[in-house]
Amino acid sequence: MYFSDFPFPERYESFITRKDVLDYLNMYADRFNLRPLVKLNCLVRNVRPLKDDRWEVTYLHKPTNETIRKVYDVVIVCNGHYNVPIYPEVIGEELFQGKKEHSRDYRHNGPYKDKRVLIIGAGPSGVDLTNQISEVAECVLFSTHSAVVAKQTYRENVIKKPDVSRIVDHETVEFTDGTTSRCDVIIYCTGYQYSFPFLDDSCGIKVEDGVIQPLYKHIINIERPTMCFIGLPFIVAAFLTFDVQTKYYCKYLDGSLKLPSKEEMYQDTENEKKWRSEKGISSNKFHMMGSLEQKYYDDLAAEAGIEPLPRVALKIKLASKDRQATDIQNYRRDRFVVLDDDNFILYESACDYPECKET
Repeated sequence: MYFSDFPFPERYESFITRKDVLDYLNMYADRFNLRPLVKLNCLVRNVRPLKDDRWEVTYLHKPTNETIRKVYDVVIVCNGHYNVPIYPEVIGEELFQGKKEHSRDYRHNGPYKDKRVLIIGAGPSGVDLTNQISEVAECVLFSTHSAVVAKQTYRENVIKKPDVSRIVDHETVEFTDGTTSRCDVIIYCTGYQYSFPFLDDSCGIKVEDGVIQPLYKHIINIERPTMCFIGLPFIVAAFLTFDVQTKYYCKYLDGSLKLPSKEEMYQDTENEKKWRSEKGISSNKFHMMGSLEQKYYDDLAAEAGIEPLPRVALKIKLASKDRQATDIQNYRRDRFVVLDDDNFILYESACDYPECKET
């Protein structure tokens, strides 16, 4: 999770805390003297292109409640996709009288003490919340169809359930296997949707079925290349994605990267859609990387002439995922030591680090 030009402090563990991440970002800002360049407490209301290829940005300065308009040469959209929750439609949902939440709202497990909690969704958030809430809850009903989760071992008060078929009454949920369970809280760990409410229609960006278009390499607005998006891909090592994408775009800004013609960029995007379809990837997962992640980074590096991402980074990510699948309770105590750009040593928590497994 660190940027290539500023490694983590040696005191950090392999699995860092939220506080560590915040401290690291503050240290990064101080190291490169970024604070004078950043305007905080500004809510962007509208972004629209001008005739001279520049951008008018309208924003609210919240401390003074003043609306300000300024013109910029480049707009880089970095609002991410972990803010606007996706809530699935559940039959009978209006009957439920307990609390309904999204993983976005979770801060700590205190409010769930002695509760019966239903968690829907088996992505990273679903797994983490199940693990944390089960420390204090009466029981956790973990609703998922994930084959990986089916093999994982959780605390005794975690009950694995299939998908929810409907809500029966004020506290009862029915699952697709016909069983029913009572719960006090439902937490949806069902992901997020892309949202850019501040972009004027004249920007030419559309979000349709989870796909942002028209973009080249999931980054550059094909029609207006002085606008780009950082961090759209999902199932990625996020900070590494930000790092590589930003370096790529900076090469365009300084003139060392020459973009193909509009026609060629559109064709490249269509070729990728076709290629993904042939691999069985549904159209609404166009920005998903997963096993395609290293190839994506390598393609960006090759086109922009930047240093490729060391393969050890994603090797560690995959090794961590394997450890999570086999030891969900303890894998965050593992330690990884990087040897070089291709190799690392894994110290597993179970053996308290006296021995190591070299990969």
